[in-house]
Amino acid sequence: MPDTTTSGALARVVRGVAQLRTRAAEQCDLCGQQVPPDHRHLLDTGSAELMCACRACSVLFVEEAASEGRYRLVPERRVRLPKLDTTALGVPVGLAFFVTHRDGTVTAHYPSPAGATRWEADVGAWRELAADCAPLATLEPDVEALLVNTARGQEHHWITPVDDCFRMVAVVRTHWRGLSGGGRVWPAIEEFFAELTERQ
Repeated sequence: MPDTTTSGALARVVRGVAQLRTRAAEQCDLCGQQVPPDHRHLLDTGSAELMCACRACSVLFVEEAASEGRYRLVPERRVRLPKLDTTALGVPVGLAFFVTHRDGTVTAHYPSPAGATRWEADVGAWRELAADCAPLATLEPDVEALLVNTARGQEHHWITPVDDCFRMVAVVRTHWRGLSGGGRVWPAIEEFFAELTERQ
């Protein structure tokens, strides 16, 4: 059953979007040092929250064994994928992202004005999709995602860091108006995807 929540990492990013207007700069959550807008993030696997990290602190977690795996450095790579048929994954909308986990499960998420709706995707369907698209087998569990936008005739399929996905959800929550979203949300989503660039 889909679960609508705005907690953990997602809640943190959504709050961060609103707070950007009221503070000059963000700080490293480990040492308190001011960080630039393009700073790295850590995923706290215990609380499922994203943490801002300065350059010095992020370097400490390049190796996965650091902190015994509690803090995972969110990768930076983005890979544009060919068109994929994600119908079998059970997504009721065209805008969604999928995160794999170490236990073999796959969590699907899609944004809504009430929060992020999530559910467990069909693992068999995911394996079939990954068999047809080899890069999906390289997703780093918990910290990378398959990000999809097929709404309104769009065809965007990306491997992205999870912080990109949470930024996308924040865009939806920030611009959604009324029952149908209003006139601002879809142009904002299209702008978000237009600005994605491949990087390794």
